[in-house]
Amino acid sequence: MLSAPKLRAGDRVAVLSPSFAAPAVAPEIHEQALRRLADLTGLVPVEYPTTRLLDASPEARAADVNAAFADPGIRAILATIGGDDQILVVPHLDPALALADPKPFLGYSDNTHMLNWLWGLGITGFYGGSTAVHLGPGPGIDGIHLQSLRAALLDGGALEIIDPGESEDVGRRWTDPRALTENGDRTPTEPWTWAGPARRVTGRTWGGCLEVVDGLALADLLPAVAQLEGGVLLLETSEERPSASWVRRWLRGLGERGVLGAVDGVMMARPPVSDFEFLPADAEATALRAAQRDAVIEVVAHYNPEAVVCVGVPFGHTRPQWILPYGGDVVLDGVTRTITADY
Repeated sequence: MLSAPKLRAGDRVAVLSPSFAAPAVAPEIHEQALRRLADLTGLVPVEYPTTRLLDASPEARAADVNAAFADPGIRAILATIGGDDQILVVPHLDPALALADPKPFLGYSDNTHMLNWLWGLGITGFYGGSTAVHLGPGPGIDGIHLQSLRAALLDGGALEIIDPGESEDVGRRWTDPRALTENGDRTPTEPWTWAGPARRVTGRTWGGCLEVVDGLALADLLPAVAQLEGGVLLLETSEERPSASWVRRWLRGLGERGVLGAVDGVMMARPPVSDFEFLPADAEATALRAAQRDAVIEVVAHYNPEAVVCVGVPFGHTRPQWILPYGGDVVLDGVTRTITADY
């Protein structure tokens, strides 16, 4: 896999909206995110024509991505948020530009499309990061998020992925002035669940949001199973809150395709189980997460009982959020029950 050099203070970072243009809806949060990014990293954020443009065409959004890869002064690309139609953007991307000057791309959710496209070109990226969700809202950037953001862009090295002890599914509404200064309602996290043999595995990561992986499979855009041999599968679900039965069906599809049998490890994120309209009591929220956990462990064990599995890791659609290597190495240690990511 091709990995770009780390950035230095003063380097420029493209801030793009390859999916939904959240900055058009929440400009104050976006501008606070850009200030924090500059202040805490020394990097210089650069916007493009569609960064704040609602309903920009897939061709226009792809043109911004291509322009960022073509500009030698841009050293990394950060997505403002996910969305639901990036599958229409990817066909307009120019692989020659990305291969000529590989740059780290940071995003999650619908940005699974971009990361999978880059992975297919042999270019590493990072799963996580959003100006609209993780950099801009609240009183500041969460510690684990800033630590992994700096590791991804500036510092490199290996980090142990730990649980911050609290989590929120959604923050304040963007239209609420408190969104600029307050976190959402946070609750204590449950302990991670480990399954499979007590062994240590190291593998190159691939995966993403299950709802997007489903679309990639239908479009026949998944990697060849042989390319995933010995890897670590990163999976998570979105704010659409798919049921445990849907998760079970999706995982069975990956099992029948051979993906689950090929990998050495599976990391499943702590899923969101609430939104602005659906606010389950603590006991119901715990039960919903447990149902998804049990479905994951059951299906993975059926197809690959030798896989090391960890469920509940804070990445994807949660906050605080770890940004994780995509195409880089992660160590799942089923003996010590620890996770280490190489940035």
